[in-house]
Order: sequence, then C-alpha cells, then structure tokens
Amino acid sequence: MVDDFLPIRRVICWELQGLPELQVVAEASDGPEAVQLATKLHPDLILLDLDLPKLNGIEVARQILECSPHSKILFVSQETSSAVIQEALDTGAKGYVGKMHIGKSLLIAVQAVLRGETAVMAG
Repeated sequence: MVDDFLPIRRVICWELQGLPELQVVAEASDGPEAVQLATKLHPDLILLDLDLPKLNGIEVARQILECSPHSKILFVSQETSSAVIQEALDTGAKGYVGKMHIGKSLLIAVQAVLRGETAVMAG
C-alpha cells in the first residue's frame, strides 16, 4: 500500500480487511520507499497513489515492474483525467480506482486485478 497520506492508507487497509485472503505486507509513504519495498518483498499486488513525494506514481510503477515483474499494480488516486489514467495504465498497471470510489469499488477492482483482469473505476 503506497500513499503519502496516512489517513488514506488506514482507510484502504481497513477496506482490504473485507478480503480475508489478502494480507497487507508493507506500507510506503513515498516513491523510493515503495520501490525499495517492492524489490525486497515482491508482493502480488501493490496499491499505488499517483501523487507521491520524491518520485511520482507513474515512475514508481515503471521501476517496480522492472524489479518485480509479477507484481500487479492497482492505482488508487484522486486524479480523474482520462489522459492521466491512460498514462498510468500504460506503465503496465492492471487497474485504476478513483479515491472517491474506494468504499464501493476498491474490493471489486482488487479481485479483478488479482484474477488478471483490468479494472478501471474512476469516473
């Protein structure tokens, strides 16, 4: 789970408890920390914000997929621009959820991405 805003990380981790088969193995608050943790842990799924300190989410996704190609990335961001969403997906990410949809769409998107599907719930 990667977001620089602790309350959002808490909300997302709380939501993920709805899927007991998932376990949050690490949290990061900036881009370099996210890349370091992904390189070390090779998680199945990474929930990643776009707007991060030190290194933005787009670049983080690119670096993570180089060092941990089997990790699936699901962006969770407040950005709703279709161009930005497409740029995020072009990194190789498997999904995108707008932060305003966390409560109703996050678990659906997580399950879809883990099944190998693409999930975009941003509008």
